[in-house]
Amino acid sequence: MLEFNLPKYLPSAEELPDSDDTPVDNELQELIPGLLKAILLILWAERMDWFFGIDMGIYYHPDKPAIVPDGFLSLGVERVYDEELRPSYVLWDENVLPTLVLEVVSQNYRKEYSTKKEEYAALGVLYYVIYSSRRRRKPRLEVHRLVDDKYELQEGNPVWLPEVGLGIGCERGTYGGVTREWLYWYNEQGKRYPTPEERIQAAEQRTRRLAEKLRELGVDPESIG
Repeated sequence: MLEFNLPKYLPSAEELPDSDDTPVDNELQELIPGLLKAILLILWAERMDWFFGIDMGIYYHPDKPAIVPDGFLSLGVERVYDEELRPSYVLWDENVLPTLVLEVVSQNYRKEYSTKKEEYAALGVLYYVIYSSRRRRKPRLEVHRLVDDKYELQEGNPVWLPEVGLGIGCERGTYGGVTREWLYWYNEQGKRYPTPEERIQAAEQRTRRLAEKLRELGVDPESIG
């Protein structure tokens, strides 16, 4: 576990860069964590005790550069703490480590399996998730859990995360008009939670079925309401 030997003066999030200014080299680095966050915004709509950051700097010391995962989930923090929202995630302000970090392996290898893995373990992040669509002989999704300061690869797809209350896994689906393998959240029984698009489609199908039943009964659906 990383020990915080911090100086007396600590800059605020507004005084620190919000990321490392490194542009993504693969659109999936934004879309995959974006989909996970979009599902959470519906699934946990009534909860205000979580935060999901995308390409946002995590600061653990004012004199050291931020760690910038493609996505991360923190529990037990304010989802929104002012109108300007978070420019970065500053540990000495939040006092809560991310529970999960996500790295999407891009066209350019960025030490996801070595240096970054060591950094997240030293920081004390419980779950380290790596996704690479380019892997053919090994699982494309890896979920590592921190045990005795070292990450252990978890079996299965999806993988249940009891501390989060969700499972994470990958399967083929459609998001933003693109059909491919995506990362999703799952319940404890392994059932996938729908995306916002799927929820809209399901609602439209229910509306159409109801309209058809009303017509069968001789009722004009447009005359109701």
